Amino acid sequence: MAPKVAKKKVIAGTGEALGHRQMLGDLGDNDVVRAFLGGDQRAFGELVRRYDTRLLNFVYRTIGDRERSQDLVQETFVRVYRHIQRFDLSKKFSTWIYTIASNLAKNELRNRSRNPLVLFQTIKKNWDADHRPLEWEDTQYKPDDLFRKRHLQGKVEEAVKQLPEHHRIVFVLRELEGKTYEEIADITGCNLGTVKSRLNRARNNFAQIIAPMVE
Repeated sequence: MAPKVAKKKVIAGTGEALGHRQMLGDLGDNDVVRAFLGGDQRAFGELVRRYDTRLLNFVYRTIGDRERSQDLVQETFVRVYRHIQRFDLSKKFSTWIYTIASNLAKNELRNRSRNPLVLFQTIKKNWDADHRPLEWEDTQYKPDDLFRKRHLQGKVEEAVKQLPEHHRIVFVLRELEGKTYEEIADITGCNLGTVKSRLNRARNNFAQIIAPMVE
């Protein structure tokens, strides 16, 4: 009989864990943060689950190095864990965590610019279209159309890579991540006027860079 009792306890524990995970999944970001601050350690795992892939895509699109992006995302979560008590619960958690990731990405780009060797390395990009507003694939397209779309995607990636750092970040946040102007202002620490000005210049710069690529 003892083994049966143990088995029931395991099943009950598993069901409880699944129920708790579902409960966390139904909460908004800030409520999950409150749960973590209240002592629920599993709540932090829910935040990681929500933002791990999104941040990886964002950082990768900014710096163009998948392995280094994974390191920076890991560092982002370490900093969130250490400083989450400083988070203002009246603000959006997504803006706060993107700000941390953005600052780490900017520091990475600055460090690269100081390293002559890195300047000559080829940045390989392979963005995941599933996590961006711009969709590149459509099952209704014929093979030739899909080939052209993939070719265009490659050219877009090349053009974004050539944008200056402060233009690239706002361009990626707006055009590829779908962030609002207000969110971009919060993430970058710039006022709305600066964000719009940089984005306008980034779009113009992008258009000039990509034009000869697609002629």
